[in-house]
Amino acid sequence: MSQGEGGRSQEAFEYRDITINTVEKASDLYIQLEKLGAGKFGMVYKLQEKATGKIRAGKYFRTRTSKEREAACKEVELMNLLHHPRLVQSLAAFQSQTELVLVLEYIAGGELFERIVDDDFEHTEPTSIQYVRQILEGIQYVHRQSIVHLDLKPENLVCISKNSHWIKIIDFGLARKLDPDTPVKVIHGTPEFMAPEVIAFEPVGFTTDMWSIGVICYILLSGDSPFQGDSDMETLQNITAAQWEFEEETFSEVSQEAKDFISQLLQKDSRCRLPSDQALAHPWLQKTEQSGTKALSKERMRRFLACQKWQKTGNVLLALKRLSRLSCKLDDPVTAPSAPEKGGISQCSLQNQWQFQWALFFS
Repeated sequence: MSQGEGGRSQEAFEYRDITINTVEKASDLYIQLEKLGAGKFGMVYKLQEKATGKIRAGKYFRTRTSKEREAACKEVELMNLLHHPRLVQSLAAFQSQTELVLVLEYIAGGELFERIVDDDFEHTEPTSIQYVRQILEGIQYVHRQSIVHLDLKPENLVCISKNSHWIKIIDFGLARKLDPDTPVKVIHGTPEFMAPEVIAFEPVGFTTDMWSIGVICYILLSGDSPFQGDSDMETLQNITAAQWEFEEETFSEVSQEAKDFISQLLQKDSRCRLPSDQALAHPWLQKTEQSGTKALSKERMRRFLACQKWQKTGNVLLALKRLSRLSCKLDDPVTAPSAPEKGGISQCSLQNQWQFQWALFFS
């Protein structure tokens, strides 16, 4: 990525501290277009601003209960703290009786990993360095605001335009502001990218995000996932045990500096992981050569993305039946394990937490 291209790709953006508008409706100022996505909170739609014709994104939160309203308002408060070019920006918020609409900049370039597998898109170690550096710049800023993202994954890394290599981090719906006097424990996120402390329901910190960046970097360079097992439980067990390695077949063209960078993030003990400042100063991210580097495999990346899509659109009924079977086993004193295994977390605990994850995903 040349400096010239980078300069042209940067979007001039006016940062705004927004207040929730309870007088006007979002529909007064924006035309709702097609649906972009959905989540536990509600829906995301493409919007067109009536006054300017500009395209935006609207995140529609259900706020029928005080708990739902509080969660939506917290996200608005967090977004007001996150004014950085590597982070999605908020523009307005509207509160009605039953929903809150958060208007965000519309990022048109698509998911980074989806762009990488395009035939006309360069994918090498130097370009990967550029992406990881941008991710870290954004997360460094987030952490300096005492906020953890807690859901860093490929889907939340998007290119700002179709012809740009500049990226932004999106979706702060699970983010939390940390207080040094109040430990925060969570049991949410995307399993494949969750840190061991999340699975063990231990306090999270800034290096919880750094683990996820390590997983993203591993996949970016190899097209393989470091912890994906043959079953959901095996994936969680692999993460809990921090069992992973650099496969010779997939990492033969990857530099030792890159491997060292990943190794310093995928540490089971969160205190041993590089924080964002030190990660940005790592020798791998200081490399600047742009030529004479072999292309990395796109075919493995395509298989990874295909697997991710299959998991998203998998058979919900089968998952719910599995939940039912797990629940029966855990309620049965004969079959439910009672002694913890090596590694500090019992099989029963893992099953309980994984059951909760599925319940959240399909609710």
